[in-house]
Amino acid sequence: MEKIDLEEKSRKRTYLIVFFLLFFFFLIFFLKRNSGSSIKYITQKVKRGDLVITVTATGNLQPLNKVEIGVEVSGTIEKIYVDYNDHVKKGQILARLDLSKFEAQVYRAEARLKAAQAELKKAEAELQLAKIRIRRLKRAYRLSHGKVPSKEEIDEAEAKLKIAEAKVESAKAEIFAAKADLKYYTTELSKAIIYSPIDGIVLAKHVEEGQTVAARFQTPVLFTLAEDLRKMELHVDIDEADIGKVKVGQLAEFTVDAYPEKVFRAKVKEVRFFPKIVEGVVTYEAILEVDNPDLLLRPGMTATAKIIVKQIKDAILIPNKALRFRMPRIKKEKRKKSFLSMIIPHPPLRSEVFKEEKKDRIWILKNGRPVEVSIKTGETDGIVTQVLSDNIKPGTEVIVGIKR
Repeated sequence: MEKIDLEEKSRKRTYLIVFFLLFFFFLIFFLKRNSGSSIKYITQKVKRGDLVITVTATGNLQPLNKVEIGVEVSGTIEKIYVDYNDHVKKGQILARLDLSKFEAQVYRAEARLKAAQAELKKAEAELQLAKIRIRRLKRAYRLSHGKVPSKEEIDEAEAKLKIAEAKVESAKAEIFAAKADLKYYTTELSKAIIYSPIDGIVLAKHVEEGQTVAARFQTPVLFTLAEDLRKMELHVDIDEADIGKVKVGQLAEFTVDAYPEKVFRAKVKEVRFFPKIVEGVVTYEAILEVDNPDLLLRPGMTATAKIIVKQIKDAILIPNKALRFRMPRIKKEKRKKSFLSMIIPHPPLRSEVFKEEKKDRIWILKNGRPVEVSIKTGETDGIVTQVLSDNIKPGTEVIVGIKR
């Protein structure tokens, strides 16, 4: 019986020892696993390459020269000779109004001119008769030694001479007015026929045959012509923060929604000083020259342009992620102050003095450990930044993030 109790106690002791061994084993495994977990750093290499600084802007394509063709006279459109997308030459007839009214006005003005010319001949003839009569009377008065004719008859003849001269002048004025009317109605007749002022293409047609146009208060627009769509302009709005970088002659690239995978070339032609203020946002308009030999681009298309404002060759480039990275702070033990230092004031340590530096700080991996480095930076395109200092070389691994 006593032997059984000893075996039972030995078995319990064995179980207890095994339990403690297993607990100890799991404890060591857990501690070892936790001690093995560490921070892994995500890095990228510093590279050498070309840096292109651009200014992004949006705008619309416009023809190089767009002309709206109107009519200065009122009437009914009798005939239209062109349609959309037709190519026209300078001086080509685009449309014609009903000419019957204008031709009648010209005929009336010509008749009035002829009547005035006839009236002038009549007045000149009367003037000639008046001159002959006055000469005859004066001759008779001289031969009769003042006896005949009487003084009153001579005065009456002189008055009639002046009346004849006035009629001649009035007839001449009437001829001048008739010529002016004829010229006016002839001009009206010529304006009833609409000609193209340029070589170009018809962008829009705003009227149809049989339509009546009235030019009393404003000139009706009949057609919109573009001079040459092989040469176009891109009007873009530049933000006020970037306008100082944009100069005439700079190259640019742009895309349109119609051809998202195709890049078109352009060149800055003009930068205007007049501001555009929309909802408090200030922009300035820039004009870009665009070649369109294949006529892929059309007026009014919305374009997103990138103007190349600066190019830096063979620069040391660092990712912007490295400049934004901040190493997590590590808690430091507080320095114990002595009783003497608490009583006697002392100047702050150098590390405690605030000193603003314009240089950027990054972290690099050196022998597998992070090291903070101060660098001087230059231009950036938003993805990479130029490094101006000599303490960073191409191939250096810079920390851009951490992963536990």
